[in-house]
Amino acid sequence: MTMPEPITASSPARILLADDHALVRRGVRLILDREPDLEVVAEAGDGAEAIEAARSQEVDLAVLDIAMPRLTGLQATRELSALKPGLRILMLTMHDNEQYLFQALKAGACGYVLKSVADRDLVAACRAAMRDEPFLYPGAVTALIRSYLDRVRDGEENPDHFLTPREEEVLKLVAEGHSSKEIAEILVISVKTVHRHRANLLHKLGLRDRLELTRYAIRAGLVEP
Repeated sequence: MTMPEPITASSPARILLADDHALVRRGVRLILDREPDLEVVAEAGDGAEAIEAARSQEVDLAVLDIAMPRLTGLQATRELSALKPGLRILMLTMHDNEQYLFQALKAGACGYVLKSVADRDLVAACRAAMRDEPFLYPGAVTALIRSYLDRVRDGEENPDHFLTPREEEVLKLVAEGHSSKEIAEILVISVKTVHRHRANLLHKLGLRDRLELTRYAIRAGLVEP
């Protein structure tokens, strides 16, 4: 199996490794330290030690076990995310469990790696984290999709995150350069309604003006660049 290319040829990513089993830490460290772009610079035996280690030295990435004494990996993740917002955090666990997965992502972890396949996935997960990309094993992706579809079916998804069909029509016409009067005529609605739709679009998408709406429409594939 071909591993992904190292993310950097210069300074390796500095990793904090936390697990309450020394044997596990030793094995994980062997996996990581043999990579030129990854280096374990600190170890911890529980969540509280992990937080202290992150306070006392510079680390780029924390690899945390979920089940640890004093502070669990989930508790440590929440505290580390608040303490060092730029720190990437991976959960390393034996639990193929949807509840733990969702809690880890909610706490601030950017990836979830199973110990049973750490020798296969952990290096790739670390590199993904350092590129600010999420990493989930295939079963986790399936769980997330299933959870999302369940929420949509049950009406629990926040509608403010989505555009209505009419808003998409208005967005497309705005991006194509039509004036509010022209949009009103094309869609057979009032100019006032067009203005309301534009205001809703800007609010929902967190954008400021027509130019940003046009850029968004291009990225969304509504219009050709």
